[in-house]
Amino acid sequence: MTTNAQAIEQWGIFEISLNGPSEGNPYLDVELSARFQCGDRTVEPDGFYDGDGIYRVRLMPDVQGEWRYTTRSNRAELDGHTGSFTCVAPSAGNHGPVRVHNTFHFAYADGTPHISVGTTCYAWIHQTEELQEQTLETLKTAPFNKMRMCVFPKHYPYNRNEPPHHPFLEGADGGRDFSRPNPEAFRHLERRVLDLQRLGIEADIIIFHPYDCWGYATMTPDENRRYLRYLLARLSPFRNVWWSMANEYDFMLKTIPLELWDELFQTVVERDPYHLRSIHQAHLDYDYTKPWVTHASVQKWDVRRSREWRQQYQKPVVNDEPEYEGNIPHTWGNISAQELVNRFWITFADGAYAGHGETYLHPEDILWWSKGGVLHGESAPRIAFLRRIIEDAPPGGLTPMDGLWIWSRISGSSNGGYRLIYFGPHQPKTWIDALPDSGRYTVDLIDTWEMTITPLGTFEGKQMIDLPGKPYMALRIQIDG
Repeated sequence: MTTNAQAIEQWGIFEISLNGPSEGNPYLDVELSARFQCGDRTVEPDGFYDGDGIYRVRLMPDVQGEWRYTTRSNRAELDGHTGSFTCVAPSAGNHGPVRVHNTFHFAYADGTPHISVGTTCYAWIHQTEELQEQTLETLKTAPFNKMRMCVFPKHYPYNRNEPPHHPFLEGADGGRDFSRPNPEAFRHLERRVLDLQRLGIEADIIIFHPYDCWGYATMTPDENRRYLRYLLARLSPFRNVWWSMANEYDFMLKTIPLELWDELFQTVVERDPYHLRSIHQAHLDYDYTKPWVTHASVQKWDVRRSREWRQQYQKPVVNDEPEYEGNIPHTWGNISAQELVNRFWITFADGAYAGHGETYLHPEDILWWSKGGVLHGESAPRIAFLRRIIEDAPPGGLTPMDGLWIWSRISGSSNGGYRLIYFGPHQPKTWIDALPDSGRYTVDLIDTWEMTITPLGTFEGKQMIDLPGKPYMALRIQIDG
């Protein structure tokens, strides 16, 4: 059968839908893929079974022009289907997937800079429909353009509820049958990824995690392999996806040893030609220099080390958990809003990126970090203010300044004639270091907590600048010419 479809925008989704066998276990028994070609570009994604005798193959066309395809299968009714479609220019707001840019930074496929300002909401898609909608409503006015979220439900303090949809169907023994993915659950995941896409938010999909009471964390190596291929077949064509192989992968080394993590990473590289890839640690750092890792996703409270990690990995550094604003008993979840904002500024002013999380006690255990809902803290508007500052900087990203002893105490980066210096808890009343030796330049004083920008004037040559002697101040310097 030959099919000719409507035009599909670049970085949109083209889908082949076919009727096929439903007897037995289609997830194990049926093989399906397709070969797509546009000029010299060839992509061969896996297909997947979507229940009720329906099979699908999806593609995110990344090249404009005519694409042709042929399906391949071990079942005659799914094999040899051909067709074509035209990939046209992307619509407004569609910038494509995010990629590494300029070694340490990010940009969308069309070159638009991406300033990664993330948040963590692990199990938000496993809550009630009402709570999920409330989370999306909160995100409409929040500063975040990346959301860390789990495929599997989570069993952990403040999160003990059963999910509305399990990712695998129930087996004859009452447990999960890891040979039968649940199409309803994955359709729900896809719907929420698209909801985030409409809000301009990247879905940082956490593939595995250890906080579990259903058996997802102890699947066999073959079950993990099959699940990963199925997930990639369904979600790789969504342009706003990032892949996080795990949250705190080192808590799972008994069931997924390091060599299997490496293998699973390489499967993502082979089956998904589009998206960013990383892994998140608890105590044992993964080797982020490995070629299948695109960026470092770290969990570190000591954000002063951002320069060190940049130098070590030679990749973008995203500190997804510099600890959370909140008041729970755990030390990682009870820093003040002012301290979280301080850590954000240190990280960004040293040329890296940071992620937000909020963990305020709630009578119904609705903590943003796990379930979503609404934000209760004071950091989010100040993170929004920081994001605007960074987005107003020249494109290409900030590079840490060096050569002065002060960079072991305070943070500072530059881009051409632009310089951003952050003093953190220090309270200088005058300042002269890192100012230009000659020429004209303007200086703005930034109060990172009060969210104000005060022009200090235009200066000629290096000279002492008066400052208010308050903590959490920054200077923005723009050299003329």
